[in-house]
Amino acid sequence: MSHGDTIPLHPSSQSDIDEIENLIYASPATVMPARPPSPPRASIPVSSTPFIPSNIPPPAPSSNQKPPTVPASVPLPPPVPTPPSNGHPSISSTGFGSPPNTLTEPVWDTIKRDLSRIVSNLKLVVFPNPFREDPGKALRDWDLWGPFFFIVFLGLTLSWSASVKKSEVFAVAFALLAAGAVILTLNVLLLGGHIIFFQSLSLLGYCLFPLDIGALICMLKDNVIVKVVVVCVTLGWSSWAAYPFMSSAVNPRRKALALYPVFLMYVSVGFLIIAID
Repeated sequence: MSHGDTIPLHPSSQSDIDEIENLIYASPATVMPARPPSPPRASIPVSSTPFIPSNIPPPAPSSNQKPPTVPASVPLPPPVPTPPSNGHPSISSTGFGSPPNTLTEPVWDTIKRDLSRIVSNLKLVVFPNPFREDPGKALRDWDLWGPFFFIVFLGLTLSWSASVKKSEVFAVAFALLAAGAVILTLNVLLLGGHIIFFQSLSLLGYCLFPLDIGALICMLKDNVIVKVVVVCVTLGWSSWAAYPFMSSAVNPRRKALALYPVFLMYVSVGFLIIAID
């Protein structure tokens, strides 16, 4: 077979070709352009770990770039203290927070706390130690139960020592000690002393403890010489106990004006102890 020879097409095939050519060339405007393919979508990798490690080193910060600011952390509120299981409120030793409620505590706990404070203040006042770490503790942790007890005890001791008019002796002794403590406190405050009114009353009342011991000894030993010796010793002890606290509360130039009335009141109490028969 030569190159010039052609193979005739089937009549149906020839008609299909003719029909396609007529459609293309007859109305080219009706042929819609082909739709461009959509770009491929980026796939998101799914991993079970929250962060994917990367081997790319972080970019070096430039000289003009400011370091990122870290927001300040907001402090969390302190936890609310819960009461212990036994139902009694806990008393904090640091002094922070709300004060303890002493109205619902047992009476015996209140008595023990007051007695321990009286004993502690009695040691600090009647046995002053200039070398202790906190010499002003008795000025801060003051109370009035101890002074009230010592004043009443001294009045009762003097009334028991008297042979007649016991009630009048008690009234005079109690009025002298109570009014004297108030007058001495006002004297210190008028001299410009840096002390609280009730602190001064507490200290003056605690300093009566040696005179209470002297009055008790004089009641048991009815001897004038013994009374004079005991009163002189206890009078010096009370004055020595009151000296460091009262002298430190006022100006050094007014120290004598503050100490002389205190010594005078203790001398008056000493004369009462000796005179009562």
